[in-house]
Amino acid sequence: MAGLSEKTCAACRGDMPSLSGDAARALLKQLDQWEIINDHHLHKDLAFPDFRSALAFVNRVGEVAEAEGHHPNIGLTWGAVTIDIWTHKIDGLTESDFILAAKIDRLPLA
Repeated sequence: MAGLSEKTCAACRGDMPSLSGDAARALLKQLDQWEIINDHHLHKDLAFPDFRSALAFVNRVGEVAEAEGHHPNIGLTWGAVTIDIWTHKIDGLTESDFILAAKIDRLPLA
């Protein structure tokens, strides 16, 4: 069975149900320090030594997001990045959100 980071984000149909509860928590166990917020989205805070390295990381996240066709909300400030991921079309979580998070987890921080 392929890990989340080996899968590809799938296009969302507006009629698909969102993941929550046990199903979402099972996928969360495969991620590194992400949280599920209000059964709605994934959230992660990352710390960096300066603005330049935080910006470089954001650019790497952007490349992954473009390749997957799935785009997170990203906050950038001096020494910190926040990432929130959910499937906008259904306003909730799908497996693709966890796949994108797993791919972000594999990115180098420096």
